[in-house]
Amino acid sequence: MENTNQQFREALDRCRAVFAAKLGDYGPSWRIMRPEAITDQLFIKAKRIRSLQIKGVSAVGEGILPEFIAIVNYGIVGIIQLRLGFADSKDITTEKSLQLYDEVAAEAMKLMIAKNHDYDEAWRGMRVLSYVDLILTKIERTKEIEDHNGNVKVSEGIDANYFDMINYSVFGIIKLTDESEH
Repeated sequence: MENTNQQFREALDRCRAVFAAKLGDYGPSWRIMRPEAITDQLFIKAKRIRSLQIKGVSAVGEGILPEFIAIVNYGIVGIIQLRLGFADSKDITTEKSLQLYDEVAAEAMKLMIAKNHDYDEAWRGMRVLSYVDLILTKIERTKEIEDHNGNVKVSEGIDANYFDMINYSVFGIIKLTDESEH
């Protein structure tokens, strides 16, 4: 059996490297984004993956893997924004951004470990297209919750949906990386 925890950590490290590089280019400009805008950004990324899966070709030359990385990063940003609230300007440093990123990534990994224990590596038997459809479903659920001002009766909240999107995306990264190495 593959070492899921190690693969998950490596995928998160890959996402963090992209996040850090973009921080170097733009700083924490994402701080101005409201959660609804982040959800819409997640929607765009997931829809693009689905489109590429269906069409089998990219007109702009970028593949599916960078979009999964973007979903991880926007999911982490979404959780940070839910916790801090959005700002009118870049109000935190790059270092603080990375610290918050690392905290949320560690929570995502902890959640994956717990769920992976209960589900017994079921994600390995799933198709990558299923991760995308589940992410799109989580996005639709998140939009509904946002449209109801975050009020839910029996469902998990927005943060739980963001965590699931992050984890499904990491599984997609692992699977796509495994495929490219074989």
